[in-house]
Amino acid sequence: QVQLVESGGGLVQAGGSLRVSCAYSGRTFSDYTMGWFRQALGKNSDFVAAISWSGRSTNYADSVKGRFTISKDNAKNTVYLQMNSLEPEDTALYYCAAASDKYILHRSPSRYDYWGQGTQVFVSS
Repeated sequence: QVQLVESGGGLVQAGGSLRVSCAYSGRTFSDYTMGWFRQALGKNSDFVAAISWSGRSTNYADSVKGRFTISKDNAKNTVYLQMNSLEPEDTALYYCAAASDKYILHRSPSRYDYWGQGTQVFVSS
């Protein structure tokens, strides 16, 4: 069974920081890129960031560039999203996902094969 489990969400004031994590298990993910998406209430899922399996390449949505950092620790089977300078508009359910592509950092949710349940992030003004 393939599992992606997010954690680390919570309530934070605007300007604050939060780190969410995604632990993965059940398959060999050596040929997968990992990504983070978010979905605000009543809105579609938006791409946030992606990282290659090696961690050498990253891609960010313009809305989070310079504020968020995606990273991973293959030894711990975990992907992280460090969120700094948080804004109320960052409030959303954050999902991690895995795409069966070793090099291309896809932005479309349809290109990702496995998804976690999500962790909720609230940013108060």
